Amino acid sequence: MEGGWERAREISRRVGRGVAGAGRATARAAKATAGGTARAGRATAGGARKVGRATRRLTHANGADRTGLGRLIELTAGHSAGDTLVTVALASTVFFGLPVGEARGPVALYLVITMLPFALLAPFVGPILDRFRSGRRYVMAGTLFGRGLLCFAMAAAVGPQDLPTLFAGALGVLVLSKAYNVSRAAIMPSVLPADITLVSANARVALFSLVTAGVMVPVGAGLTAWLGSAAILRVAMVAFLVAGVFAVRLPRHVDSPDLEEETPAEGRAPRWRTLFNVGPAVAEAVWANVAIRLFSGFLLFFLLFLVQDGGVPWLAEPDPFFDVPKTIAVLAAAAGLGGLIGAVVANWARNHAPGALVLVTLALTVVTMIVSAVFFGLWAAVAISLVTAFAQELGKLALDAIVQREIGEEMRSSTFGVVEAMLQLAWVFGGLVGLVLSLTESSTAGLVTLAVTLTAMLGWLVVTRRRRVRAAKRAVRVRHPEPEPRTEPLDRTKPLTNPNG
Repeated sequence: MEGGWERAREISRRVGRGVAGAGRATARAAKATAGGTARAGRATAGGARKVGRATRRLTHANGADRTGLGRLIELTAGHSAGDTLVTVALASTVFFGLPVGEARGPVALYLVITMLPFALLAPFVGPILDRFRSGRRYVMAGTLFGRGLLCFAMAAAVGPQDLPTLFAGALGVLVLSKAYNVSRAAIMPSVLPADITLVSANARVALFSLVTAGVMVPVGAGLTAWLGSAAILRVAMVAFLVAGVFAVRLPRHVDSPDLEEETPAEGRAPRWRTLFNVGPAVAEAVWANVAIRLFSGFLLFFLLFLVQDGGVPWLAEPDPFFDVPKTIAVLAAAAGLGGLIGAVVANWARNHAPGALVLVTLALTVVTMIVSAVFFGLWAAVAISLVTAFAQELGKLALDAIVQREIGEEMRSSTFGVVEAMLQLAWVFGGLVGLVLSLTESSTAGLVTLAVTLTAMLGWLVVTRRRRVRAAKRAVRVRHPEPEPRTEPLDRTKPLTNPNG
């Protein structure tokens, strides 16, 4: 009996030692896991700091840190991140949350309520911003704070599918986003370093905005699938509110004196502009960009619904490799890449004839569209998506540089307001045309229709430009006539004298 107790106690001691060893092993494993997690966290934080420092070096290069251009680039990147999150969140509720046949109605309604207010507000947005030139930082911050509040309202409307609230909120976000872009473009000359041209500065802002948007699209899509659209709209709200605080912290020299402080009331210029009083160079660039935006809006909605309807040749194959989601992803990636290339080319082109650059981008779009209409297929659709995004980005950057160069500061916001309104109206009208022509389920009909329209506009702009250049040359000759050749006969009876003796 005593031997049995001894064996039992020995077994208990062994079990205790085993349990203690297991506990120590578990503690060591937990410590190792915690250490590994801490090291991973430190590595992630270190990588984020390195990326942040590298980004700061890029945004603040060439004197951009001294003038405030670097801060403006970072602020616009935050603005782009918020807008991208809103777009992704609304896309899952409005565009792709319904079947194709049912989605056309809400999309058309969204386009119509987007177009009408712009047509009504266009003459007033720019002049209002011109009147608050002494507080442009606060105007930009107000547009960001306003979008944050609208995101909060839209997040509350997602659950009950309150479409009127969603549409009204989306319209408000769009209008405030355009107001921000107008203010940002108007202050660009005041933050321009001596070593950077206007086209390069605009391209740098656009490049960082596009990169930010490209990063936020998959992030927003993943978060939407995980948390839902309402949560993403709340994340966008926080992003806008934080960006608004940074807008107030922009350098004070971005604000300009009020118009009353520098111009007497009786000699004050008109408070609003149209395309008939912006000057021929600006009007030419605007009409070229209108044509490109018209086709951009058309292409987006035409291809989107054409693909979802299965009206493209590669989806009609028995076993297509590219299904609808893959096709949309490839076309979106091509458009994003085209925008990046456009920003890079604009930075490289600098100030080399931005007016001619706009016409070249339009001509490239027309040629690509004609070729795609003849040889339409997956890679033709990819090519035309890439070229259209490239032309839209490069043309808009060149247009911004032309307006900043040709228009005085006292009317610059008004001019940019007209420009943004015209481009938005062109994009919306093109989207409605694409929406209607997608019902034909024929790629050729839609592309040929737009090819004829854009070719006619390109021809008109080229002819107008040639006339303008010739008129300018004649005016130069009239103001500075060449000296007439001497016609008097030489009098050989007079002695030739040397003026130097």
